[in-house]
Amino acid sequence: MNFSAKATKYFFGLDSSGLTMRCVSLLNPYKNDEVKKIVKSFYDKFYNDQSERLFIIGINPGRFGGGLTGIAFTDPVALREHCKIENRLGSRKELSSKFVFSVADNFGGVEKFFSRVFLTALYPFAIIKNQKNYNYYDEKPISELLRKEIVRNIQEQIKFGGRKDYAIILGKRNADYFSPINEEYNFFKKFAVLEHPRFIMQYRLKKIDYYKQKYIDTINQN
Repeated sequence: MNFSAKATKYFFGLDSSGLTMRCVSLLNPYKNDEVKKIVKSFYDKFYNDQSERLFIIGINPGRFGGGLTGIAFTDPVALREHCKIENRLGSRKELSSKFVFSVADNFGGVEKFFSRVFLTALYPFAIIKNQKNYNYYDEKPISELLRKEIVRNIQEQIKFGGRKDYAIILGKRNADYFSPINEEYNFFKKFAVLEHPRFIMQYRLKKIDYYKQKYIDTINQN
């Protein structure tokens, strides 16, 4: 099985029904037949090989990005405009997706970008609280509850074809949570930490060109 086949088999088999957490809910886009077609088209287009990829690992999907499309850091508009994959998931743009695909453009386009990297998240489902995005680490009981699922998620995704010498973790709190897990399970020999795309778009927009180049340099440094 190649990278695409392994990825789609894993994501389509994810089940959120057994994970019940007080005051929050999970979004599982892979139950939607249209999303399954989109996800398969995406992976067949960009990952239909057995090449290893550098993992770029976010927190957990947002409800208008990966929580909707099933593809990390990718909103419906990016699917249409950058990936040339038509869909009926709406026209709402998501901040993190806008930044990531601007990095892809500067990297040389989506084909070159995805031939090198794999975008994913420590936890595969969008977490919603009070109709807003929620991070797995926002409450300690939730992060502790999800630890086993997060470990399993990374274990299984590396099998797609992940490089084990080097990875990129997005967000300091995300990296702080992942660091002891990585020490225990030896997922990656080392990892770099970059500012999260949402943080950049919300608080560092005037320096966006600097951060785009920082992403490219960090991808290329190993």
